[in-house]
Amino acid sequence: MTAQGAATTFRGEAEATLAFAIAGGLGALVALIVFWGRHVPLWGGWSIGAVAAIAAGAVALVAAFVAYWRSRYAPGQQWRLGIPSWKFILDASAVAVVHAALSMIVTVAIFAVLQRAFTGLLADAFLGMVAVGLAVGLSAYWVSVSCQSITTQRMSSLLVAYMLISVFASMLTVSDPLWWEYHFSQLGSFGDASASLFNITLIVAGALVVAFAMYIGRDLQLLVDRGILRHASTPRVVSTLFVVMGIMLSGVGAVSVSINEPIHIAFASGMFVVFIAMLIAARRLFDGLPLTVHLVTWGFLAAILVTVVLFFPVGYFNLTALELVAFGLIFGWIVVFIRFETAAAEGEGQHD
Repeated sequence: MTAQGAATTFRGEAEATLAFAIAGGLGALVALIVFWGRHVPLWGGWSIGAVAAIAAGAVALVAAFVAYWRSRYAPGQQWRLGIPSWKFILDASAVAVVHAALSMIVTVAIFAVLQRAFTGLLADAFLGMVAVGLAVGLSAYWVSVSCQSITTQRMSSLLVAYMLISVFASMLTVSDPLWWEYHFSQLGSFGDASASLFNITLIVAGALVVAFAMYIGRDLQLLVDRGILRHASTPRVVSTLFVVMGIMLSGVGAVSVSINEPIHIAFASGMFVVFIAMLIAARRLFDGLPLTVHLVTWGFLAAILVTVVLFFPVGYFNLTALELVAFGLIFGWIVVFIRFETAAAEGEGQHD
């Protein structure tokens, strides 16, 4: 690590620690005021966990915006200074909302587990102050560290983690335990908090994919400039395809199956078709990357085709299984491809 890199890392840790102290102190003060003279559970209703989750989410939003804005001046990130303001706002907003959602969901999960571990416990204002302060402070620290060094690979991991955690949370809280007998989108059709979480997850994930397209476009352009990729149009085409996929993913959440099923299906199937088209065109789009990249891509394409056949005409999968496997393969390919692309950009990949 260079001296400049070490100084940047030290400054980032110092800022994250300061964020922990400030956010933790504010969270503790709020909890002391809210719970003064009361005894409340760790989770359930107006509880310590509820206050901690709300505060952690609010702090995460602020910390993410601040850290992401400041990170533009870090070594290797100055290219973001030249992007249009509306793109930066979209990018920063998607990153901030994802971090806030993850902070809230993880905080809720921790306090729900603690409540089950300490059944019947009612905490006073002091314990509530300590618990909320720690939860909010740790949220601010994690978000600050995460947003200081956003890369294409980190963006893809963040996207997958957000989708997995949020969708599983919707599954666990859905009002109809037999939702899976219908289709995946049934999770967003009940009009309750669980359905709202599912639909909002898809909307925000779509916005993150759109922001993600900017990163992958830049990385591919670097590969073109270095002579690794052979077609100059690849960055523009691939980033455009990701933007279309992101818009359609947001459309799936914005127009739930209970609002307008034909439009909902059009968004979902459109995203699937665009992804399949990108895999089919991958040999030309990514011409110059190692053969392994193309073999892996063909493997994912074959897995998708087998999944479709198992749904129809075989009938082994129902529609829910088809959708779950398809989404898993889409985001799985994105993660794997980004790792290969990053390795190539860092000079670790081998030419065909």
